[in-house]
Amino acid sequence: MTDKPRRAALELLRVVREDDAYANLELPRILHGYGLTGRDAGFATELAYGTLRMRGWYDAILAHCIDRPLEKVEPVMLDILRLGAHQILSMRVPDHAAVDSSCALARDQGAKPGAAARAGFVNAVLRKVAAHDDDGWEQVLRSDRADDDVEWLATRWSHPAWIVRALRSSLGDRADELSALLQADDTAARPSLVARPGRMDVGELRALPEVSAARWSPLGGTLMEGAPELLSCIRDGRAGVQDEGSQLVALALARAEVDDDSGLWLDMCAGPGGKAALLAGLAHGVGGHLVAVEQHPHRAALVESSLDPGSGAVVVTGDARHRPWGEELFDRVLVDAPCTGLGALRRRPESRWRRTPADLAALGGIQRDLLRAALDAVRPGGVVAYVTCSPHLAETEFVVNDVLRGRDDVVLEDARPLLPEVEDLGSGPMIQLWPHRHGTDGMFLAILRRLPR
Repeated sequence: MTDKPRRAALELLRVVREDDAYANLELPRILHGYGLTGRDAGFATELAYGTLRMRGWYDAILAHCIDRPLEKVEPVMLDILRLGAHQILSMRVPDHAAVDSSCALARDQGAKPGAAARAGFVNAVLRKVAAHDDDGWEQVLRSDRADDDVEWLATRWSHPAWIVRALRSSLGDRADELSALLQADDTAARPSLVARPGRMDVGELRALPEVSAARWSPLGGTLMEGAPELLSCIRDGRAGVQDEGSQLVALALARAEVDDDSGLWLDMCAGPGGKAALLAGLAHGVGGHLVAVEQHPHRAALVESSLDPGSGAVVVTGDARHRPWGEELFDRVLVDAPCTGLGALRRRPESRWRRTPADLAALGGIQRDLLRAALDAVRPGGVVAYVTCSPHLAETEFVVNDVLRGRDDVVLEDARPLLPEVEDLGSGPMIQLWPHRHGTDGMFLAILRRLPR
């Protein structure tokens, strides 16, 4: 039998492909099933995630090495070839080891009489792949295409072309940063941690030998080695795994001034609970409390488990568009709207292949309805933070501007003063964080204030 780390990586690719599964949810189960820990678990993770991330680039190379269309290749064999290509081109694995182990994987698939043929096919293709390094393949495949050619950038940096076009539009007058952004999406991000207020001091978090200070967030740290679940503070809920950009948008809402603050905060789309746990601690620290709303019961249970029972936070299960909390009005409201997640491609590598432009139309109505409901749920003088983990204009500025056109009781405020520690926030009033500029996920933030009567 082939080695367990490579078999585990192949299994993850299979469940993502066949079951439309989420890699970050399935990987712990698969690693546990194969009994992988430490360096073996790290190897399997890098192999699987790296292959998912760079699938488009590897497919372009494999298409050059195979004499039939890739769609004619058996899916599991194509997955094995992608894993082999990643080892050859992007990992410190000797070519012979990458080829031999991939051939062994191929032998394990299907009926025994065809094992030699499967291994021979994989051997022949991967030896062609190994004829060039990554830069060499760029020279082979690029031809005379320009640096800013969308189709070439999509191939070279392994993104669907429609996403590349959308990101270029979102960058606006800084579209020359597009290649840097795409490369940032292709770079694995270290886990970001947050010390949850009232449960752990950030100094205690940063004093851990595995953790360094976050770049921007005053509550954050970066895990430099090991897995988050190995830390006792993560296991007992005193700290959480949360992208620094996610921490920052929650902090911005907490810092916004409101008139006659009554301490009532609302998180309208709280699952799975990261921002809710942070906001609950911040609210409790100033004598307030949080109401966290989540539509789906299983996600509401995750929110409940993330909260400190002593914070006074309440979880309500229901659709936030229909006020499941009743008629109460709030001082601060967070709308972390469902979105395509195009700002988190470095952490969720399979998302780029799963999403389509049709998702924008399906989500756009929900985003607008949620923002309208949030503005109705905030009291005069209070603020709403509209947040998405996507830089796509159709999910960010267009949503905010559309909703504002229908309201004369709301103003858009400059969000930049709420994050004074963060550099290069653009011209405002809305904020877009970027993986290549800020080292965070691509979080968007708009602060809207309901006018006093």
